[in-house]
Amino acid sequence: MVKVAIIGCGIIGATIAYELSLVPELNVTVLEQKSPAQGATSAALGVLMGIISHKVKGTAWRLRQSSMQRYETLIPELEKSIGRKIPFNRQGILLLCLEGENLASWEELAEVRRSQGFSLEIWDLEKVKANCPQLNLERVIAGVYSPQDRQIDPTALTLALVDAATKNGVNFQFGVDVSEIEPSPTSTGWQVKSQNGNLECDWLVLASGLGSSLLTKSLLHQIDIRPVLGQALHLRLDNPVGNPDFQPAITGNDVHIVPLGGGDYWVGATVEFPTDGYQVEPDASRLELVREEAIAFCPALANATIIKSWQGLRPRPEGRPAPVIGNLPGYNNILLATGHYRNGILLAPATAQAIRSAIGG
Repeated sequence: MVKVAIIGCGIIGATIAYELSLVPELNVTVLEQKSPAQGATSAALGVLMGIISHKVKGTAWRLRQSSMQRYETLIPELEKSIGRKIPFNRQGILLLCLEGENLASWEELAEVRRSQGFSLEIWDLEKVKANCPQLNLERVIAGVYSPQDRQIDPTALTLALVDAATKNGVNFQFGVDVSEIEPSPTSTGWQVKSQNGNLECDWLVLASGLGSSLLTKSLLHQIDIRPVLGQALHLRLDNPVGNPDFQPAITGNDVHIVPLGGGDYWVGATVEFPTDGYQVEPDASRLELVREEAIAFCPALANATIIKSWQGLRPRPEGRPAPVIGNLPGYNNILLATGHYRNGILLAPATAQAIRSAIGG
């Protein structure tokens, strides 16, 4: 058996653990400082903007394409394994194009997507209004509808991945602080030290988001990951707005309105950078601006009750593109899966497949 240790159990670590659990030759252990899905995953809205992204080639597009394809098989696979449903909105994403938007670029993207086997529709205002009568189209010039993009509950997905991976034999250890990583005294692998003792592994996967900076620093090759704070709201109305049979995720001016069923909606999220590189405090006025923009698009939300607000820190690589996937430089059996910034939920399946391929599964 090849022993694999994964540090971190947000959406990235959990998806890797599940993907590796499908390889019989691997013995997988996951170490997590808190409970699962407590870091950046807890702040995410789970809007999977893959097809509607302007990425059309290279690694950025291949990761999106692989993830969107894998999600279509992954969700039913997990639901069958754990015997419960995962909230997964298959009604697509509607992006609202505002005044000044270059519609020609969207038409070009739609043509590219057709050649790639995906659908992207440009809707005039009449069609937007017919499908989503709840929207105020004062500043809107058109809609871009992506029927194959999705939205998923990130926490529910992470917990499902943990349960399915556990069922497949993965050992999860929560509430564990990794104190040191050293070369194994008995093999070419690694020894991970924590309050639970020493864990020997042949492969080490760092999927610890912001914690990756400290861990890689201890290995003398620091990957600089910095926090970007996101805040969001859970709103509740007595009834769903618009057409109850057509409730896509709606996005405009980088504000998402995410239907949860009934009259519940998530709205978010802010993008707040640290003032000194590493520390960032939530700004209530920024969250209020997001709420006001959501109301501008969907006036009925002005009457919604705020059920809760929440926040989380997204891991953003400094001085390099996000995400960071592959070998830690100088090490052939330490793998990085970190720094996904705002695309952790979207890119989790492709990241897990890349790690599985690197290990040889």
